[in-house]
Amino acid sequence: MTPDALLAEFRRQVRLADADRNLTHLTERIGLVRRSYPADPTDPGAMIESPDGLGDTEDEIAAAIATEVAFFTARGQRVEWKTYADDAPADLVSRLAAAGFAVGDVEVLMLGRAADLVPICADPLPPGLGLREFSGAVDWARASALMDTVWGAKDNWVNDVLRREQEAAPDRFRPVFVEETAGARRVVSYAALRLTPGVDFAGLWGGATHPDYRGRGLYRALTAYRAQLALAAGHPYVRVDTSPDSRPILTRLGLHPVTTTTPCVLEVRPMPDTGPGRRTTA
Repeated sequence: MTPDALLAEFRRQVRLADADRNLTHLTERIGLVRRSYPADPTDPGAMIESPDGLGDTEDEIAAAIATEVAFFTARGQRVEWKTYADDAPADLVSRLAAAGFAVGDVEVLMLGRAADLVPICADPLPPGLGLREFSGAVDWARASALMDTVWGAKDNWVNDVLRREQEAAPDRFRPVFVEETAGARRVVSYAALRLTPGVDFAGLWGGATHPDYRGRGLYRALTAYRAQLALAAGHPYVRVDTSPDSRPILTRLGLHPVTTTTPCVLEVRPMPDTGPGRRTTA
């Protein structure tokens, strides 16, 4: 398929079908808006998307944004509104910024054939390293140590969200890491694969490599391994939200940039503890 055709299928199969949500979260549609959030407002990972737009009039658009701000502010829950360049209205990001959302770095959505990734990046790992899928508290703690090194402890909440997702659906969320096979046995590179039954696109998530091991093909190896898993599970295409670091690699491997996505985050204060009667869900 052409890049435009890939984007159209991704929109139909994934975004419009709510196929990219975390299975451990509550999900709701409020008008045209889709929200997904942990039941406990102290847990991170709440998300909003609006692939159908927000309405046809200024009042409808403003009301839709205000509803989400009020909902998550009342819960005291941090939330990310994941916007795409083709979402309506065209100035959605600036509207969210005006409503109090912090605008993050733009990422490029890349799509392509899983089969193209396997032979291109199937080179052997450097000596002294091994690659495997993982699960369990010990391995997640080791992956968390890598995330602390690469991204800092402030972003390590992402690890907790992903771990809960794997525990809830181990056949659908499959993390992979590269580890040293001797000595300290550090985890030196980490990524994950999300599979959704009935959807052609498998999600390639993450992609953190220890500074000591960058430029040695570890991300390529993790990409090839996950592409093999995706094909074996019946998913012919992959999607990646790419950073400036991974984009050149994936472009050389044959994936296509199709649109951009910009995270807009609303940071809110936790609700005060009002005792046993406190309600934490809407």
